[in-house]
Amino acid sequence: MTRGHGIRPRRDAAPTALDAHARATLGKARTENFPVAPSFLPRAWRDGLTAVYGYARLVDDIGDGDLAPGGHDAVLLGLDPAAADDRLAMLDAFEADLRRVFGGSDGPPRHPLLQGLRPVVRAHGLTPEPFLGLIEANRQDQHVTRYETYGDLLAYCELSANPVGRLVLSLTGTSTPERIRRSDAICTALQIVEHVQDVAEDLGRGRIYLPAEDMRRFHVAEADLKAHHAGASVRSLVAFEAERALGLLNEGTPLVGSVHGRLRLLLAGFVGGGRAALRAVTAAGFDVLPGPPKPTRSGLLREVAAVLRTAPRKG
Repeated sequence: MTRGHGIRPRRDAAPTALDAHARATLGKARTENFPVAPSFLPRAWRDGLTAVYGYARLVDDIGDGDLAPGGHDAVLLGLDPAAADDRLAMLDAFEADLRRVFGGSDGPPRHPLLQGLRPVVRAHGLTPEPFLGLIEANRQDQHVTRYETYGDLLAYCELSANPVGRLVLSLTGTSTPERIRRSDAICTALQIVEHVQDVAEDLGRGRIYLPAEDMRRFHVAEADLKAHHAGASVRSLVAFEAERALGLLNEGTPLVGSVHGRLRLLLAGFVGGGRAALRAVTAAGFDVLPGPPKPTRSGLLREVAAVLRTAPRKG
């Protein structure tokens, strides 16, 4: 296994190239609003979180068309390099490789990031459902580009975001129905925060995650989202969605107080990351059209400290 990430290249491929390719995907963790697998966690947790992140990042890259050029991922999944541009075909091949993680009849998984996931699945008794949810969310992205209601968006987040939090609880052995409910609120909030930050980027992909009913309420047309800077109506809409996300973060924050030790710090990082991102959006005057407002490291640390001070302790 590759040191540090639990990634084992295929025997018939060049280990250095595969290692670099997988590391490039994992390296995207640095751009997230929250810490993925910080060094203060036990090694087993870090390995598990890194493997889950690699899976989630790769399936999103497939769905967004953000794979590295050259078709390398397609080849790893048993497809022709040209199939890398066929997102649905890639998602189907990726799901087939996921089935191999859980004991498919046609051998071990082919992609190195899924090879790294296999021992984590076995060690923690993980089930396929959360992983399949992430694939289905990316399939949905290929044919659903607008969301009429907030409820429709929440249903999408149930597939695209909530499985990740449930996997974190499973990896740390802390799942309970109440914690899952709080985790879902946090994960949905983080997804909405990302949608708020990335309005311009998403529109460039042909997608709008701002509910159409809210756009009408604030008199925002799609053309308004193509401007270089947000007008008053767009800023009001972004502020409204940001407030919704903050409410979900507040709903989920008791999860932090329900656990102890280093897990408490990790979860505070998730919540604090979301709050810091929202503060950055607010500081930008809710003008997200020039590009996603990003929090500073000091701002992130302040928010994490605030969550640790205020999260109600239980147990």
